[in-house]
Amino acid sequence: MCELFALNSRQPAAATFSLSGFAARGGRTADHGDGWGVAFHEGERCEVVVEDSPAADSAKARHYGHHPVRARNILAHVRKATQGARAVENCHPFRREWAGRIWVFAHNGDLKDFHPQLSGGFKPAGQTDSERAFCLLMQRLQQHFGNHLPGWPELAETLTPWIHEIAEHGRFNLLLTDGRAMLAHASTKLHWLQRRPPFGHVSLRDGDLSVDLATVNNPADRMALISTEPLTHEAWQPFAAGEVRVFEGGDCLFVSEGVAVAAAA
Repeated sequence: MCELFALNSRQPAAATFSLSGFAARGGRTADHGDGWGVAFHEGERCEVVVEDSPAADSAKARHYGHHPVRARNILAHVRKATQGARAVENCHPFRREWAGRIWVFAHNGDLKDFHPQLSGGFKPAGQTDSERAFCLLMQRLQQHFGNHLPGWPELAETLTPWIHEIAEHGRFNLLLTDGRAMLAHASTKLHWLQRRPPFGHVSLRDGDLSVDLATVNNPADRMALISTEPLTHEAWQPFAAGEVRVFEGGDCLFVSEGVAVAAAA
């Protein structure tokens, strides 16, 4: 299956250290070699890069692991294809526009017999169940709210039952951001971690890199990290099955209770 990574930060932050470890899982320390992508979402700026080659072999992926691109929301994905060919249009993250904002989405899982009716600007460009799920969520948001953009607590309350409905078709671990906050849902496996002062020394699980976070952060920094598997030897917390969390400014502002979904049985 694919793997997910995200960072949500109070201040614009670079995820070079984490992205180095995450990219290694795209064909070196794990067999997710069917493509990769990363999105840097900072206010109105949203840069999305995808390739249909292994991240571990990519010059671009290595670049982002060594040259900082700062953003309040960073979302990355390494792909092991289950539906759809190995092609750029099937690589995550996917992006769409609604209510004056750019929305970015990535998924880890496999949805069976999932073919929703989609229309307008929310038709998929590729062949993945992931993009179909994203388009369905965005279509429903537009139908429900029109062009009105509510706050994230209301968005999360609205999205949660729709996410659980889609998860009935299979594994549906996902990340979704509009540049303000980061929503994460786990149907099977996802972990999260908050970093805040005092910052300490951390090392990657996928390689021999380590860093003293106190040298690259200041006392005002606070950030949340989300990953399929823990990236470092810190105290990552597992999501409950069916749990939805929303992170904004490095804090968790919304959490739903886990539910008994079919994919977690």
